[in-house]
Amino acid sequence: MSMRITPVLDDIPTPNTDTENQNTIPDIDILIDDCPSPPSSSEKREGYGLLAFIGLRFVSLMLTRIHAGYFRISLSLCWEALLWKTLLDPTNNETKFLHRVPQMIYRPVLIFLWSFALLILVLLSLLYLLKCVFRFNLVKGEFLHHVGVNYLFAPWISWLILLESYPFIAPKHVAYKALWWVFAVPVIILDVKIYGQWFTKGKRFLTAVANPTSHLSVIGNLVGARAAAKMGWQEVSVCMFSLGMVHYLVLFVTLYQRLSGSDRLPAMLRPVFFLFSAAPSMASLAWASITGRFDTASKMFFFLSLFLFTSLICRPALFKKSLRKFNVAWWAYSYPVTLLALASTRYAKEVKGKVPHAIMLTLSSLSVLVIIALLLSTALYSNMLLPDDDPSLTLKLPKHSSEYSDQRRIQNFK
Repeated sequence: MSMRITPVLDDIPTPNTDTENQNTIPDIDILIDDCPSPPSSSEKREGYGLLAFIGLRFVSLMLTRIHAGYFRISLSLCWEALLWKTLLDPTNNETKFLHRVPQMIYRPVLIFLWSFALLILVLLSLLYLLKCVFRFNLVKGEFLHHVGVNYLFAPWISWLILLESYPFIAPKHVAYKALWWVFAVPVIILDVKIYGQWFTKGKRFLTAVANPTSHLSVIGNLVGARAAAKMGWQEVSVCMFSLGMVHYLVLFVTLYQRLSGSDRLPAMLRPVFFLFSAAPSMASLAWASITGRFDTASKMFFFLSLFLFTSLICRPALFKKSLRKFNVAWWAYSYPVTLLALASTRYAKEVKGKVPHAIMLTLSSLSVLVIIALLLSTALYSNMLLPDDDPSLTLKLPKHSSEYSDQRRIQNFK
């Protein structure tokens, strides 16, 4: 606020030094100009309209940039909740040292982890649902992308894992069975579409689109098979397990022989290489649930997963470029480790000894440390959660496509 003080000179009395004190301050009329008046109703409406416009632009920008790859966060949190539920299971003798903690302490911890995972999953699901409504052309673009299409399995996998880790409902409860159908049917629908494209003639056959994120389609079937086995649906669980494992064998050979375009994977997405170890870990858990024990086949899958995980952590230079700048792809480090830790708990329960127990403690501790580091990194670099150039959706779009128009509008807005 600017102020101009204007004395009225005619009204200033001449001081009399003989009769008045020199320190006497004369009376001065002060005229204050440019005093702001209260905003009118029209100005208020314009201000509110501007705020509403900025809010809408922010929401629009968020819906444009968010994609199914952000469900990596919910995958990590949901699997971590399942790990803690397994570790705190009173029937697990290998984790009996944790049972010395009073019930009133670790029970709230489990509930807090599950509730936090539920909150993040609900938030991501609502945002992606809004994107399906208002940005369906971008969702269609994800489906046509060789990396983005695989993360369409991630929401349903997250819900299935969260259902398994729920601490207050039995697997044979009616609500459990109903929710299994709600979350498993979309996985089967995606299977029919994606696996059908793999072995039929077209541009999306396996050798053209295979990359490490393709393991998510396999993991979706294995998670559904494990949940079905816990409900006692033996035939359904075997069906989903066989569907996932047959395609896993073909996918593993394709990626192992480098017959695909996996070399086109950006450096920022290299953390997804840990999905190589996630699929056999999930296979060992699913088969153990089907057979009722951690038998030889489950051990074979576990050892394969442990070998692949060891091979990856022995090559830190492979992930050097991806660690230079924070990206949501960092969350791909977490859930493969958690899955391997879950498999190690079943292995330690079946095979008694110090070595299995040490493997379980090492992997479980590593899982906790990794997810804590990711939570802190996400909080510190929250301004980088929605980057301008996300490598997960690097598409070569035609100039007249709707996706290209959306990208041009984003660039103009920036």
